[in-house]
Amino acid sequence: MVTARRFWDGVSRSPTGPVEVLVQGRTITAVGNGLERPRGTSVIDLEDRTLLPGFIDCHVHTVDSPPETTISGQTLAALPALRSLLANGFTTVRDLGCADRSVTVDLRQAQRDGIVQGPAMIVAPHIISARGGHGDKSIAFAPRFDVEVGTLADGVEEILRAVRSEVRLGADWIKFAATGGFNFPQDDPERVTYTAEEMTALVAAARDLGMPSAAHAFNDEGVRRCVHAGVRTVEHAALAAPDTLALIAGRRDCWLVPTHMVTVGHLAHLDDDAFWTDKPAHVREKVRQHEDRLRRSISTPISDDIRVAFGSDSSVFPHEENWREFTAMVSTGMTPLRALRAATVEAAALLAVPDRGAVRPGLLADLVAMPGNPFDDIAATGEVDFVMQHGAVVSGPGQRGGAVARGQA
Repeated sequence: MVTARRFWDGVSRSPTGPVEVLVQGRTITAVGNGLERPRGTSVIDLEDRTLLPGFIDCHVHTVDSPPETTISGQTLAALPALRSLLANGFTTVRDLGCADRSVTVDLRQAQRDGIVQGPAMIVAPHIISARGGHGDKSIAFAPRFDVEVGTLADGVEEILRAVRSEVRLGADWIKFAATGGFNFPQDDPERVTYTAEEMTALVAAARDLGMPSAAHAFNDEGVRRCVHAGVRTVEHAALAAPDTLALIAGRRDCWLVPTHMVTVGHLAHLDDDAFWTDKPAHVREKVRQHEDRLRRSISTPISDDIRVAFGSDSSVFPHEENWREFTAMVSTGMTPLRALRAATVEAAALLAVPDRGAVRPGLLADLVAMPGNPFDDIAATGEVDFVMQHGAVVSGPGQRGGAVARGQA
């Protein structure tokens, strides 16, 4: 049993408390006060902490090593990233692609098998891209002539083959680049890299195989095309106008994943030379080029009619900082409630995982707690010191200090 003086169930408009949460095996079996405790029940008293559902990050890149890194090296480098994400309270993540496409699929299975510690993973093995588009890493990966560097597809026929290849690899999702981006020298976020016909064919092919689709899209035309094509999530959209984003509100089965912490972070450090020392010069140049529109995107609150889910886009910033997406979301005008819902019930709905995202009987026992109250100060989300994943304590009593196990009842 887990007890705490403050509690948010993922559904209510504000925290309540105190609470008792009874966990048996991997599952929450009861939530309330004065619960009957089966013989032998141990109690974890979280004292004056706030207890919440485990967080869900819908946009991470756990495998993002330098081009010269071998596949085994990339896999090893991902292990501390997974541990950091879990320590931050993110019990589930959606990984939206790497260069070597089988790595995240294998990590997903290793996590399920208990071989590696980390969040439960839902994966799009690789981003499908037009040649010369955002997902074309052939220039960056030229030193590694022996690696399959991307899923490049032009025209409907190649796109159908690419979608089917991703499914064969073990995809949970299909991701594609509708527009350019900021990361690579040949990249341009103003470009639309797939035609409406190509996007529609891609999304339909994914749907036929039971796969939802996620679109990397920055500009207005790219967002319009991918929403009309039927994507389930629009990633970024930082150069899109409010009336374009309103198209998302017209579809209750479509979410915006704004990845605000990347935009907020880059703009905050735009004139800080030290910050950019180890980053490609072209990224800074593009941020400066689009500065006015990027600032508009983080100063204009996202309409309440648009379904929003949490996505940090880590590894653009270190994985251990992914919680800062909470503070970035609130800094752009969201309420703490909306930001927290974005990482719990909304994220679970987006990912179609109804067994998590809230603290209710019958759901997985994915729980996090932190000192303070994130409804008063969203930065409290960066102080998570208790994590339970699928009923197993990952961190807490005796590990980060404070939480007290009271023995058995």
